[in-house]
Amino acid sequence: MRDLISFQCEQCKRRNYTGTKNKKTTTEKLAFRKFCPFCRTHTVHKESKV
Repeated sequence: MRDLISFQCEQCKRRNYTGTKNKKTTTEKLAFRKFCPFCRTHTVHKESKV
């Protein structure tokens, strides 16, 4: 039931992190503030297609 998702940086558009999500209970896209090693700062990472 859990699907694999990746998180994409909003500034540089690179996919840095992966995770899982239950699509039945969480229908909206996830967004976290995480460290981007390419931007070298904390940025918003939103869910993108794998």
